Amino acid sequence: MTAANAAAPLLDVRGLGIHFRTEAGEVQATRDVTFAVRPGERVGIVGESGCGKTVTGLSILGLLPRRSSRVTGQILLDGRDLLTLPAREMRKVRGRQISMIFQEPMSALDPVFTIGHQIGETLRAHRGMAKKEARERAIEALAQVGIPLPARRVDEYPHQLSGGMRQRAMIAIALVCEPKLLIADEPTTALDVTIQAQIIDLLFDLSSRTGTALLFITHDLGVIAETCTRMLTMYAGEVVEDAPVDAALERPRHPYTSGLLRSIPRLSKRKTTLPSIPGRVPSLADMPAGCRFRLRCAHGAPECTATQTLVDVSAERRARCVRQASLTLPGAVA
Repeated sequence: MTAANAAAPLLDVRGLGIHFRTEAGEVQATRDVTFAVRPGERVGIVGESGCGKTVTGLSILGLLPRRSSRVTGQILLDGRDLLTLPAREMRKVRGRQISMIFQEPMSALDPVFTIGHQIGETLRAHRGMAKKEARERAIEALAQVGIPLPARRVDEYPHQLSGGMRQRAMIAIALVCEPKLLIADEPTTALDVTIQAQIIDLLFDLSSRTGTALLFITHDLGVIAETCTRMLTMYAGEVVEDAPVDAALERPRHPYTSGLLRSIPRLSKRKTTLPSIPGRVPSLADMPAGCRFRLRCAHGAPECTATQTLVDVSAERRARCVRQASLTLPGAVA
């Protein structure tokens, strides 16, 4: 067991349920989401669009609209339940103890303020720094994330930066107060392959150097294999597998994880068919009973119609599949 695994959880999510109010009534986006992130650990969350990855990240930071959403369960940060905190206390947590890198920096950065102002605003709010000191620290933060000419870039606006530099600027804002946990929501999706690799290397280096725990939300299983130590697979609002990355890649214990891994393009004989998962993620308003993946699963059985729970496969992994012990599923190296 690694030191990260031996430590007490930094973030402990228990039975998280996210509900949204719609014209047709209330729908449930996530059900019984349970996982933990330990200090310095890098955890990846994978799954198709609509599986609840982003709303889970937003709920941790308390960024879901209160009028149209309802969150149940517990989100413990160092033992303190964030769901019980008043809005004023939660503002002290955001940016200081937990930060988030959003998928599209151009929509997350404020276009009417300079990059330096936006970094400095975080420092003034959480560290009480004077304007001059905050500016100097902003220049240092831009240099740390690899932005060239930081003393000049600090006075530029988001539209004056390239996509890669905007993403680096957002990382600088997220990390400038040295948070304990960084949530990265598809931070490389809108970037070209070369810049993606640079951003991934940057996040890995910063996490390793500062000891910041990383919760990485992505569709890219290659990024998870490269960056993370543990992988959570989400499907239709549930965590269906929680395992060390190497174990999940080599021998998945849930058919959905196996399906995702088999769908990765690889070098093979010409004219071979790329495996895919049939069907699509079910609508929030029409979730199937029992295992939510059973209608798309090639291993369905009568017992799959019962509600599935996360069961311990070993000391370090869990799977939400009643048949996990009897299945031998292909992984990424099969």
